[in-house]
Amino acid sequence: MPPAAATKLGYTPPDGGWGWAVVFGAFISIGFSYAFPKSLTIYFKEIQEYFSVSYSQIAWVSSVMLASMYAAGPVSSILVNRYGSRPVVLVGGVMVSAGMVLASFGKTIVHLYLCVGVIGGFGLAFNLQPALTIIGTYFQVKRPLANGLAMTGSPVVLFTLAPLNQFLFDSFGWRGSFLILGSIVLNCCVAGSLMRPVNKTARQKPKTEPAECNGAAAEEAATVDTSAQSDNLLTEENQSEGRSQGCVHRFIDVSLFRHQGFLIYLIGNVVMFFGFFAPVVFLAPYARHQGIDEYSAAFLLSIFALVDMFIRPTTGFLGNSKWIRPRIQYFFSFAVSYNGLCHLLCPLASGYSGLVVYAVFFGLGFGMVSALLFEVLMDLVGAHRFSSAVGLVTIIECGPVLLGPPISGALVDIFGDYKYMYYACGVFMLAPGIFFFIMHYFNYKRLDEERRQSVAAEMRTCEEAVQLKMSQADKTDG
Repeated sequence: MPPAAATKLGYTPPDGGWGWAVVFGAFISIGFSYAFPKSLTIYFKEIQEYFSVSYSQIAWVSSVMLASMYAAGPVSSILVNRYGSRPVVLVGGVMVSAGMVLASFGKTIVHLYLCVGVIGGFGLAFNLQPALTIIGTYFQVKRPLANGLAMTGSPVVLFTLAPLNQFLFDSFGWRGSFLILGSIVLNCCVAGSLMRPVNKTARQKPKTEPAECNGAAAEEAATVDTSAQSDNLLTEENQSEGRSQGCVHRFIDVSLFRHQGFLIYLIGNVVMFFGFFAPVVFLAPYARHQGIDEYSAAFLLSIFALVDMFIRPTTGFLGNSKWIRPRIQYFFSFAVSYNGLCHLLCPLASGYSGLVVYAVFFGLGFGMVSALLFEVLMDLVGAHRFSSAVGLVTIIECGPVLLGPPISGALVDIFGDYKYMYYACGVFMLAPGIFFFIMHYFNYKRLDEERRQSVAAEMRTCEEAVQLKMSQADKTDG
C-alpha cells in the first residue's frame, strides 16, 4: 500500500465504513452529472428537424448544460462549505427534474437552452461538486480507488441511458421522453440522502511527535506527496493573506492562483476542454451521417460507455499503487495525450466496424482521464483546499466547455464533414497532454529539491537541539 497522502483536515479519515455508502451516492450523482448531457444527443436529430436548426445550434443544448454545470461550480462550493454536501445534492436533483419537465413543453430551441441548459446545468453542478468533495473527507489512503469507483458512475449511467433514451424516443417522442427523464433524475435526491457528514470528533488525528534525529526520520519525511509539499511552501503567505482577505477565504480560497501545481492543471485543462466533450456529443450523429441506422449509432455510445465503465475503476486501482501514486501527474498526462491520438486517427476508421474500434479505444482514453481528472487536482492542492479548487477550476473551464461543441458543430457545418472536427479535437487534447508532461517534470524536480532542503534544515535543527542539550548537561555536571 502506498503511503497516505498528507492532509490538513484535522482528523483521520475512516477510509471505509459508511464511506463506501457515500461512494455509492457519489457514483449516482457523478453518473448523472456527466452522462446526462451526453445521453441527450440521441434526441438531437429529431429536435434539429423539429425546430429547423443547424448542427451548431443543436449542439448548444448539451453545451449550455455542461457550461452551466461548470459555471455554477463556485456557487456549489460555497454552499457545500456552508451547508454540507447532502442538502446541496437534494436541491440539485429537484432542479434537474424541474428543468427536464419544463423542457418537455418547449416551443423554441431557446426554451431548451434555458430549461435543459441553464436550470438543468445548475442542478447538475449541485450534484457534482458535493459528491467530489465529500469523498475527500472520508478517504485518504484509499482515495484514488474511491474516486475511481465514484467516477465509474458516468459510464454506467450512460450505458443505461443510451438504449433507454432510444426506446423512450421511439415510444413517446422527445417531449414525452423529457417528461419521463425528469422523474428518473430524482434518483439524485436518493444519492444525496446517503451523503452523511463524516464524524470528525470520533477519530481525531494525534498530535505530531517531534521528529527523531536520524536517517529514518529523513526517509519518512521524503514520502509526503505533492499536495503536502506545495502547501508547506505557501503556509506563511496564506497566514498573512488570511488576515487581510479572511472574508473571501471563508468561502473560496483565491490564494490557489499562486499555487504552481494548480496553475499548471488549470492552464492545461482550459485547452483540453475545447476538445474533451465534442467527440462524445457527435459520436452518434457522426455514425448516422455515414448511413448507419439509429439503433446501431446509439449502440456506439453503449460500447463507449461499457469500456469506460471498466477502465475507470481499473485506473483507480493503478493510481493507488505504490509505483504510480507518487508520480500520478505523469499518468494523467499520458491519458490526455492518448485521447488526442485517438481523435486524430478517428477519420481513418471506415464503416461501422471502424467506428466500433474507435469507440473502444476512445472509451479507454476517456475513462482514464475522467477517473484521474479530480484525483490529480486533489493530489496537487490537498483535500482541505479541494472544494475551493474545484469551484475555481469549473467556473474558468465553463468557457471551453460552452464553446467546444458549438465550434466543432460549426466545423461540420462549414466543411460538411466530421473529420475536421475530430482533427481539431485531437490537437486540443494532444497539446495539453504534452504540456502536462513537460511542466510536471519541472514541478516534480522543484518539489524534490525543496523537500531535500526541508529535510536538511530539519536535520540541522535536530543536531542543534542535541548540542544544546549536551551543553546544558555539561553545565549542570560542572
